[in-house]
Amino acid sequence: MTDTITQENLYLLLPFKVSYMAEMLNEDCGVGLIEAVKKIYSSATYQRLEREESKAWNLGPATLYYDLMHEPQN
Repeated sequence: MTDTITQENLYLLLPFKVSYMAEMLNEDCGVGLIEAVKKIYSSATYQRLEREESKAWNLGPATLYYDLMHEPQN
């Protein structure tokens, strides 16, 4: 068993972080959980999070949520 995070095993960490971020989005903005998850998965923050080389997986859900909320709007 390896304790190194790689692109191949990064997916194991993401649901935990996304679920916390979705709860925060739900509480702060009144967005339903399904819509919150859709917003997160379509965000630039998630695109960065899912790339191991970005090291964003080291960040806590609160920091990731802050990044999500401060993304430029299209």
